[in-house]
Formats: sequence, structure tokens, C-alpha cells
Amino acid sequence: MQTRFKRLIPKVIFVFTLGFAVTSGAEDHKAEAMKQAQAALDSGKQGNAAAVAEHAAAAKIHAEAAQQERPNPHLDAAIKNLDAAIAEGRKGNASSAEEAAFGAVTHLKAAEKSF
Repeated sequence: MQTRFKRLIPKVIFVFTLGFAVTSGAEDHKAEAMKQAQAALDSGKQGNAAAVAEHAAAAKIHAEAAQQERPNPHLDAAIKNLDAAIAEGRKGNASSAEEAAFGAVTHLKAAEKSF
């Protein structure tokens, strides 16, 4: 019986560590998505549409990675807003891009609270 128990301990530790790593990875991606989305929003406030698109694209990569690791409806909404910010920024519409970036930041904050 003790031999079985001794063999079980490493498996339990592995599962616990794996679960922590997945959660930690999603948190890292969410934090980076928030950082980039905030930079997109700040760029929009400065009227820099190209920078909004650039930061929103970086934020989208991390938001999608977080969504794959730990699905959340707020991340879906943030990704849609980031798509809009990218599109508007590439068109040169800083105001519309800023508005979309604001939506992304709002949803990323909501996703943060629901984890």
C-alpha cells in the first residue's frame, strides 16, 4: 500500500503543477493583452491611428492565446474590439480606433475579474 502511495505522489504533484502552469500562462497573456490594449487606447488619445493598430494587433495575439488557454466570453468581445481597432487604425481613423480600443480595455478588465 505504501508503495502505491509513493508512486501516486509524483503524479499528483505533476497534475497540480500543470494546472498552475496553464492558469499562469493565461494570466501572463491577459496581462500583456491589457498592457498593449492600454497602449493602443493611449495612442488613440494622442491621435496616432497607426500606433493604435500596431498595439491592438499585439494585444490581439495575447488575447487569443489567453482565450485558447482559458476561454472567456469577455476575451471574445475584447478580440472583436481589437479587430475593429486594427481596422480603424489602418484606415487612419484615430477616433474610431480609440473607441474600439476602449471597448477592448473594458472587456479585458472584465475578463480579469472573472478569472
